[in-house]
Amino acid sequence: MLPFDTLIIIDKSIALPVYKQIANQLIKHIRNGVLNSGNLLPGTRVMAAILKLHRKTAIAAYDELSAQGWITVIPRKGFMVEQNLSEFRPRKWDERTAGYSYNSAMPVPFYQSQLPAAPSLTPSPGFDLIIDDGHPDPRLAPLQLLNREYQSRLKQPQAFRRISSAMSQGSPKLREAMVSYIADTRGIKMQPDHIIITDGAQMSIYIAASLLLKPGDHVLVGEPGYYLANQVFEQLGAHIIRIPVDENGLVADAVEDACRKYKIGLLYLIPHHHHPTTVTLSPERRMRLLEMAEKFNFIIVEDDYDYDFHYTSSPYLPLAAGNHHSRVIYIGSFSKSLTTSIRIGFMIAAADFIRQAVHLRRLINLKGNYIQEDALAALITNGDIGRHLKKANKLYLERRDHLCTQLDLHLKHVVQYQKPSGGMAVWTVFNKAYPLKTIAQKAAKCGLYINNGNLFDTPENSYNAMRFGFASLSLTEISEAVHILANCI
Repeated sequence: MLPFDTLIIIDKSIALPVYKQIANQLIKHIRNGVLNSGNLLPGTRVMAAILKLHRKTAIAAYDELSAQGWITVIPRKGFMVEQNLSEFRPRKWDERTAGYSYNSAMPVPFYQSQLPAAPSLTPSPGFDLIIDDGHPDPRLAPLQLLNREYQSRLKQPQAFRRISSAMSQGSPKLREAMVSYIADTRGIKMQPDHIIITDGAQMSIYIAASLLLKPGDHVLVGEPGYYLANQVFEQLGAHIIRIPVDENGLVADAVEDACRKYKIGLLYLIPHHHHPTTVTLSPERRMRLLEMAEKFNFIIVEDDYDYDFHYTSSPYLPLAAGNHHSRVIYIGSFSKSLTTSIRIGFMIAAADFIRQAVHLRRLINLKGNYIQEDALAALITNGDIGRHLKKANKLYLERRDHLCTQLDLHLKHVVQYQKPSGGMAVWTVFNKAYPLKTIAQKAAKCGLYINNGNLFDTPENSYNAMRFGFASLSLTEISEAVHILANCI
C-alpha cells in the first residue's frame, strides 16, 4: 500500500474543506502517475484511520472523486481508480507536472562524460546465432555443482551472521582457497591479505586505476587494445599512449621510447591472448618490461582474464610470478572459467595497496555475494574447477580448430587470421573490400549477430575486424555462422 499518510497532507488552517483537500490531492496523484488506472484505494474506514479523521470525511472525499469520475465503486472490492481516465480529465491543467516523476531532464548541473559511449555487445532479441567476442559456453559450466554448494550454505544458520564490512575484501574461505590455487596454476606466491575479490575483472581494473592515477598522468596501452580499460583510464583524466602490438605482443622498444618522453603512471598489459588480437607476449619482452618498470618507476597492471585456456602448450608464467618488488598488480576472473553471469574477479597486489582497494570497493559496493564465493571456494578445494577446466579446454580446442577450418574453406580470400594458442576467440580481419558494417546488416537479416567492425577502432586506426568467439558455439553452430557470413559476402 502507498504511504497515504505522507501523500495526503491536511491543512486545517485553510478554508477549503478537509474532504476536498483529500479529493484534490488524490486527483493530483492520479494525474502524476502515482496512482494508476485500475488501482484500488483503501476503504473509507482504513483511509480514515490512516489520516486520523472521522470516517464521514473519508466518505465525503470518495463521493467527490466519484462524482467527478475519477474513481468507481466496485461491489465487494472497494474503490478503484477509473480505467478510462482520458474521458474524465479536466480541460485545464499544467501539462508540465503530468506523467512520471522522472519525465524531465535533471534540473541542476552534473558531471557528464565527454567520452563516446562504449559500443554495446548485447544484441537485440530475435537472433538465432550470436558471435560474441570470446565468452565461455554456459552450457558447459558446472552450475549444478556450484548451486549444490550454494544451497548447502544457505541452509547453514551462521551463513548470514557475518559482519558486512568484513566481507568487503571477499569471502575469507575463497581467498584462502586461492592462495594454493594461484600458486599451483600461476606460480604466484601470496597470502590472503594480498587479494581482493571483486565483481568481475572490470571492477578490479577500475579500482586499481583509481588508486594509481590522477588527471594528467600517462598510461601505456596496447594498440589495438581493450576499449573498456582504455575508457576507464580516460574517465579518470589520464592521457593514453598507444603502443603497437605485433605477433609477439606489446612492442618493447616503443614502450621504452614512451618512457623516455613521458613520466608513465602505469602500463596496462594483457600478456596471454591479448584483447583483441589474441597474441601472447613473448618471454623476452616480459623480462624487458619488468626491467623497464624498475628503471622508469611505473606499475604494471597485468590483466590475465583468460589464463586458464591454453591449447598448444603450457602457458608462460605471469609477470606477477617473478620478483617484481610489488610493481605488478595481477587481475584475473572466474567469469571466463565458469560463465559470464558469475561475476567473480580478483586482484592481487601488495597488502597496503589491497587495504586501500578494499576501502574504495566498500564505497562502490559494500560486499559481493560471499555465499556464492564460499561455494566457489568449495569447488576449488575439492578439484571440481580443475576437472571442469580440463574438459572445457578439450572442447574449446576442438571448436577453435573447427572454426579455422571453416574460415579456410569458405572465407579464405575474405579474412586473415592467426590461429591463437589459447583463449576463446579468433581475431578475424576482413579485407577492406568487404566492410563489416555491411556484412553485419546482411547477417542480421539472416538471424546472425556479429559486431559491425568498429568496436576496436580508434581515431587513428580502422581495422575492419572482429573477434570471432568460438567457445560459446557448438561445432554445428560454428559451421552455420560461417555459412551465413559466406552467403552475405
